[in-house]
Amino acid sequence: MNQLLWGTPSTLRSLLCELVSWDSRTLTEGENTFAPKLEAKLNELAYFINKPNQLALHDAGLGRQAVTALYKHPEATETIVLISHFDTVWTEEYGVLEPFAFYPEMLTKMLSEPQHNADLPEDARIDLETGNYLFGRGTMDMKMGLALHMQLIEKASVEKWPINLLLATVPDEEVNSAGMRAVVKELVRIREEQGLTYKLFLNSEPSFSQNPTDIAEYVYSGTIGKIMPAALFYGKETHVGEPMKGMTANYIASYLTQRMEWNELFRETDLGESTPLPVSLQQKDLKLQYSTQTPYRAVALYNVFLMKRTASEVMDLFEQVALEAMAACNDSYKVICEREQVKGVGEVNVLRYEQLLEHALLKLGEKEVDRLKQEVLHNEEWDDREKSLRIVDNLMIQCQELAPATVLLYAPPYYPAINSSDNPLVIQSIELMKKTAETFNNTVEQIHYFNGICDLSYVNYDDDTNGWAAFESNTPVWGETYSIPFTEMAQLKAPVFNVGPFGKDAHQRTERLHVDSAFVEMPVMLETLVKSMYVTNESLETCTG
Repeated sequence: MNQLLWGTPSTLRSLLCELVSWDSRTLTEGENTFAPKLEAKLNELAYFINKPNQLALHDAGLGRQAVTALYKHPEATETIVLISHFDTVWTEEYGVLEPFAFYPEMLTKMLSEPQHNADLPEDARIDLETGNYLFGRGTMDMKMGLALHMQLIEKASVEKWPINLLLATVPDEEVNSAGMRAVVKELVRIREEQGLTYKLFLNSEPSFSQNPTDIAEYVYSGTIGKIMPAALFYGKETHVGEPMKGMTANYIASYLTQRMEWNELFRETDLGESTPLPVSLQQKDLKLQYSTQTPYRAVALYNVFLMKRTASEVMDLFEQVALEAMAACNDSYKVICEREQVKGVGEVNVLRYEQLLEHALLKLGEKEVDRLKQEVLHNEEWDDREKSLRIVDNLMIQCQELAPATVLLYAPPYYPAINSSDNPLVIQSIELMKKTAETFNNTVEQIHYFNGICDLSYVNYDDDTNGWAAFESNTPVWGETYSIPFTEMAQLKAPVFNVGPFGKDAHQRTERLHVDSAFVEMPVMLETLVKSMYVTNESLETCTG
């Protein structure tokens, strides 16, 4: 048997440290160069040297690429898709240690030095002193998951496991999931070209602790969804010396934000778990400089988590809350106008972006509306959220007869919720993971919805009601700089499951990976899981396991 490159805890640890050393922060040049480096690394395996066509790079926009690597048994059709992401969040919070954030062995050693150790939170310092944690950006979230998948691919190819493994690792999970949205179509294409049957989508995002002293391992049979309702508030400008001749957008916005923050109408509960309550992610007026003109245009973004609701259902709920908020705003404004004995500028209307767009097309014509949109889309300094808001702003400036108004829209990204808790294969797999963990004197518990947001949202999509349509029609950048392949997602019919290493403090300077979990326990657990899914066909049984 060929010697495995990544078959031991020490070689697997070295692989992880090499992957982490390839700085791949989202939207940096490092993210662009990671995929070719990974392709070269996978090309060290004899399987891909002999079958170079099974390894490929796929365009994910902005110079980024996703990587797919297929181990295919000559007689197997059933396939496990191994999903991971290789981008990381940024590293400013490391301070003077930032240059070492991508060198786990060195960073972990330096954190033990008195001048750095004193600054650590107590729980991180205790973990450091145990010697059983490896610190560094991307160690936990989630290059260890990628390393584990690489180890699985290698071992399956050497031992000729009678099941196919398709590794798919992507950029941009931390911002817009552009990588996963791009690779979805490739997964459909590869399935058709190779004659595969997808049996399971297996992610290895880390197991998150539920409290500072929690060291239990978790597996996830689904992932929570996320959507971002947004609003443009358009009032009436005036000089601050004549305040009653106008209405500030900030005044209007305050009514909706008060009702959106922590609004339990948006809470969903399923299988004993609940979504976090909504909060505002951004609220600002659109004045570019100080002046004594009142701010008459403002915007807000709201974060809403999902379990069962569709985009259409959330928009209906958002509209209901907005109508109630603007009714309260109008009532209060009316009282003020009566007190000041002025007529006022009118009542605040509520409309969706799709209604504004229809009005603008009738008034301005398709050519002018497209020009106003392209004016925004060509601004490279704005991201998809800012572009969404600015398109609405451009249209409202030309349609001021609708003001004062609150225009409701969606801003990217959108992550549909996916859950496979009732799938027999997943139920069996959870029990298997629990039993396997016991051999390490550890426990594994099930969580139905992974609450860290992950790329599993873009497979196994199921929506018979076209509930995504409200997202398409109310997202100003849809089809331009942002889209979701709903049709292809619905074709990727297989349950989802997340089994990954234990760690703590993702996205913090104390991000760290539990060494025993990552390099000792998890390789056994994942191999056991994959081998449990062999097709029960004796002609395919070419290995023991």
